[in-house]
Amino acid sequence: MELTGAQRKYLRGMAHYLKPVVQVGKNGLTGGVIESIDEALDIHELIKVRISDPGGQKRELSHEIAERTNSAWVAMVGFVLTLYRQQPDPEKRTIDLPG
Repeated sequence: MELTGAQRKYLRGMAHYLKPVVQVGKNGLTGGVIESIDEALDIHELIKVRISDPGGQKRELSHEIAERTNSAWVAMVGFVLTLYRQQPDPEKRTIDLPG
């Protein structure tokens, strides 16, 4: 899913007050971590993920997380990644993107 600049800006504003719901530890991307991120995206649509970066690969890791969870990469501030994935059920959607 690709987001426009305006949509990213809108989502960054919405995510400002959110706390990270999942943390990627020193073990990296395990199956359990991906499942947790996937589940959180199903529930919330917009989440933050804290990444510990022992190898200096946070940018690559963040893109891999977005790819493996079929979500859109919104922003990366420090070690906190913001992801968005639209709820497939229109009845359960909480975020209405502009444009």
